Amino acid sequence: MSTEQSASSARLLVVLDVDSTLIHDEVIELLAEHAGSRSMVAEITERAMRGELDFGQSLTERVATLAGLDESVFDEVARRIRVTDGVPELVAGVHAAGGLVGVVSGGFHELVDPLASTLGLDRWRANRLEIVDGVLTGRVDGPVIDAAAKERTLREWATDAGVPLTRTVAIGDGANDLAMMRASALSVAFCAKPAVRGAASVSVDTRDLSQVLPLLGLRG
Repeated sequence: MSTEQSASSARLLVVLDVDSTLIHDEVIELLAEHAGSRSMVAEITERAMRGELDFGQSLTERVATLAGLDESVFDEVARRIRVTDGVPELVAGVHAAGGLVGVVSGGFHELVDPLASTLGLDRWRANRLEIVDGVLTGRVDGPVIDAAAKERTLREWATDAGVPLTRTVAIGDGANDLAMMRASALSVAFCAKPAVRGAASVSVDTRDLSQVLPLLGLRG
């Protein structure tokens, strides 16, 4: 399905988180590995995903450790990203049913853009890292994509596509996904943290996103 598809033809909207959902990895940890700060960043990420830390503050702290990295790091990290099993099947199934698939990420456009394009996604939104003279400054460029922004994005995309919220699905694993999951008609906790499992409509505990298709009535 092309992103140019008429909005009026969209029958449903599926919105996924990226890190540890669409992909196996936490991209900021892969970037931090190049900065020598992976263990510290991983600890902060885990606490933020459990809901113990404010996401915006935790993102600022983690991104600060990336200061000084050359922008060529994006190419190196992109080669290491592992797409979760079942993503092509999920995208194809939703498209065949006349739906749209989008991702909204607390990660970064520099890595989400090529990934989303390759996977044939219809919509995507993420944070953007500030780069000056080819070097990461350790700051985010523009508004932070936090839990509230994820919820606004789901609502915005649904409105733009003419999809009622009653035909929206949100899939995620961490506390940062809870707001968009509450706004959707069906929320799927995907190999998720306990707080997310407890709040979701349903949980999928196998790392295979094609398992979501039967939940949408798209595969028996």
